[in-house]
Amino acid sequence: MVQRRLPRPSELRSLLRPAPFVRDADERRLRRAASIADLRAIARRRTPRAVFDYVDGAADGELSLARARRAYARVEFTPSVLHDVSTVDTSREILGKRAALPLAFAPTGFTRMMHHEGEAAVASVAEEFDIPYALSTMGTTTIEDVAAAAPRARKWFQLYLWRDRAPAKDLVQRADAAGYDTLMLTVDTPVGGARLRDIRNGLTIPPALSLRTFLDGARHPHWWFNMLTTEPLNFASLDATYGSVEEMINRVFDPALTIDDVTWLRENWPGKLVVKGIQSVDDAVRVVDAGADAVLLSNHGGRQLDRAPVPLELVEPTVQALGDRAEVLVDTGITHGADVLAAVALGARGALVGRAYLYGLMAGGRRGVAKSVSLLAAEIVRTLQLIGVTSVDELRPSHVRLRPNE
Repeated sequence: MVQRRLPRPSELRSLLRPAPFVRDADERRLRRAASIADLRAIARRRTPRAVFDYVDGAADGELSLARARRAYARVEFTPSVLHDVSTVDTSREILGKRAALPLAFAPTGFTRMMHHEGEAAVASVAEEFDIPYALSTMGTTTIEDVAAAAPRARKWFQLYLWRDRAPAKDLVQRADAAGYDTLMLTVDTPVGGARLRDIRNGLTIPPALSLRTFLDGARHPHWWFNMLTTEPLNFASLDATYGSVEEMINRVFDPALTIDDVTWLRENWPGKLVVKGIQSVDDAVRVVDAGADAVLLSNHGGRQLDRAPVPLELVEPTVQALGDRAEVLVDTGITHGADVLAAVALGARGALVGRAYLYGLMAGGRRGVAKSVSLLAAEIVRTLQLIGVTSVDELRPSHVRLRPNE
């Protein structure tokens, strides 16, 4: 029979160790986040519904996004034990320069809509963690202001081509002058995708104070206060700054974009050239033949064509087709550091993350973005150690396989 007794005060003192109080509310929230999913949950509470849904949503039935995420859920690593993994190297050469992690920040539009600190905050985190940052043509901070905010960051510029080529040429020249070393041409937006959440929420740029948004704003006063007391929200590189997202894409961008435009950019851009939105091996070969240094396998985060190919499943055949002629990058559906490593093991040079850091931005501004990278970095380190690999560069297809659909 168990004998019971009262605990001594000295025994209780060792158990009662309350965590130090953190005065800053954002910091308290971020400390509790143990995953990108946690940051997403915080972001959902902290931002108006239309803004959160713009980030979180995809096109039509959102099947492309769901399938991309399921592909990463099918990943199965093949670990090897009894190796010294006390230290691991997470760095990776991407487009000729070493990055501290095998990932980059993907280009995202309207970033100051998610949080007033916007692109400048994201770029400064990229500088801190020594990873590339891609600024979008549909960004809300100028090429030059981002360069000033993160002078030592490795900066890429994502380009949409529209009907009038003169503005595009001007942007290319400005990016070159501001020290951006890589140009990323997006080719999967001949028209805008049907983003039904945005339509149902009545999302416009800038957000309009309808009765619905006013009532939602009453639940998120901090967001409206920050938006109304900082610089007006508009596109830094576009003149057409009004209407729905789909309307702006259809009004500005060029459905007549062809392979000749890749050749034209190659002739006008001195740095690395990446073509984003490749969804077939044949197209990957075509753009590399036209001068691209890398392809980004992407279905635009599931935000353009629903039922599009799954980028992760294209990595191995694309790498085999291109060999050492060009690098292969991948995005869409990445929410964990292990996702990044799976893509690299299958042959990708690196991965681009978008929603993962935007959830952090909405959850806590610059600190939230830094938290998202810290989470991904810790997951990368831990996964490498559990696989039994001491560096990202050691990863091979033998370290991973995709389980059959279950």
